[in-house]
Amino acid sequence: MSSKVCVVAAGGTGGHMFPAEALSRELAARGWRIVLATDHRGEQYAHSFPAEERLALDAATGSGPVGMAKAGVAILKGVMQARSALTRLDAAVVVGFGGYPSAPALLAALSQKRPTLLHEQNAVLGRTNRWLAPYVGSIASSFPDLQRVPDKVQGRVTLIGNPVRPDIRALYDRPFAAPVEGGPIHVLVTGGSQGARILSETAPRALAALPDAIRSRLKVQQQSRPETLESARQIYLEAGIEAEVAPFFRDMAARLSAAHLVIGRAGASTCSELAVAAVPSLLIPLKIAMDDHQRFNAASLARAGGAEVMLEDAVTVEAMTAALAAILSDPARLSAMSAGARSAALPDATSDLADIVEAAAG
Repeated sequence: MSSKVCVVAAGGTGGHMFPAEALSRELAARGWRIVLATDHRGEQYAHSFPAEERLALDAATGSGPVGMAKAGVAILKGVMQARSALTRLDAAVVVGFGGYPSAPALLAALSQKRPTLLHEQNAVLGRTNRWLAPYVGSIASSFPDLQRVPDKVQGRVTLIGNPVRPDIRALYDRPFAAPVEGGPIHVLVTGGSQGARILSETAPRALAALPDAIRSRLKVQQQSRPETLESARQIYLEAGIEAEVAPFFRDMAARLSAAHLVIGRAGASTCSELAVAAVPSLLIPLKIAMDDHQRFNAASLARAGGAEVMLEDAVTVEAMTAALAAILSDPARLSAMSAGARSAALPDATSDLADIVEAAAG
């Protein structure tokens, strides 16, 4: 058993922190000691993070000459903090998951010639990762055809997928059961946090407008922002649709397992989980996502036949109803979409990424 130290550096969003946590659990099970480097935003996702220590590193973004200068000073301070921490810990490897707080830890590791690697969750290399990519040892990608990769770096990109939680991974082996004649049709609507109107308001209206033969069989579970909970519930009630509407679902694996179709955004974790769970989807990429990365994430599932994609500007109640009617009225199509989603899955991303980390550490 190893007792080497791996420093996991991740920005303060769930998209960066969840795969970082999955890798950390796998490495800890292999006997590694884990140290997490993040910022105060990352702490909110880290309450169950398996790290023996947390480094709060200075990192900031800025615009304009004064903002840029302040950001430069903050990053320099963060690098100095990280250098002393890496020396004290004798870190064997530093793994960056993107986001600005991952930069100081990686820059410190590079300055000390320690092994480094990056993991990119999205189908487009993020800003921090793009900036650091030419200098790190290797890059692990979640999607094929990673966009915005500097030319000289292409040869160091390895496709491994996006680590998913063990309870989601367990769904990979279960068979998908399409709706049976006259039986319930389970629809899960997720991701109502950003750009809520489309998911919180348009999805209920579109489902309510379906032909009676489909609508009467619907069982809907919808994540919705608090301010749209009541209006969504009312729409379902008036349409005679059995629906559970809540701000957050904890037991996502159980809900994915039961779903015949998911309507949602195209975040990296969502797309990876849909593929591993082999659940058909109607995806609406978040238009304002950085570098339009959600559109590229969704395209990967769509190419495999696992998802239908509607761009935000094309979404109307009528258009969504038409798309849903075509999918939900055809059990064979749902089964084919499930098979397509599964074909895009990389279910062993966590262990594969841990193997790469161990190889890099030597």
